[in-house]
Amino acid sequence: MKLLLDFFPIILFFAAFKISGIYAATAVAIAATVLQIAYLRFKHGKVEPMQWLSLGVIVLFGGATLFAQNDTFIKWKPTVLYWLMAGALLGGQLFFRKNLIKSLMGAQMELPEPVWRTMCWSWTGFFAAMGLLNLWVAYQFDTDTWVNFKLFGGMGLMFVFAIGQALYLSRYLKDTAQAKGPQA
Repeated sequence: MKLLLDFFPIILFFAAFKISGIYAATAVAIAATVLQIAYLRFKHGKVEPMQWLSLGVIVLFGGATLFAQNDTFIKWKPTVLYWLMAGALLGGQLFFRKNLIKSLMGAQMELPEPVWRTMCWSWTGFFAAMGLLNLWVAYQFDTDTWVNFKLFGGMGLMFVFAIGQALYLSRYLKDTAQAKGPQA
């Protein structure tokens, strides 16, 4: 259910684009994200900082798209979000000596520090590359291709990357489970 809620705005954006074009899709994405945040706030009493950031970026870039009637702004939105995530991971690691991936996932698994560091750097690189890839698709192809890439390509690459991360982590999780021994 959470996964569906996370992808709710992008799925509605895609559907609205196919029916009514980029400007209607942009308005739908803004409204869907506002509804998503309102639902999370009402249901759970809090909203994650990344979700607030996503709301801010869609309102800013989506609003600029609608105001200027120029789809360039909405095409930049995923890149800005990806680069903000990469920048947060990079800044946390370099300036605050804090691994934000470990902060997010450390309660669920125990890993050696070098593995956490590798995870942080790999996600940083992935988000930076995704931002560049989004711009390349946005400027080299038509809007319809960009929208298709945004939904299927972006989500597909994220899925493949997450599977690769899981495979990488699986080597270390087995060792951790074995080191703890059997539990009664």
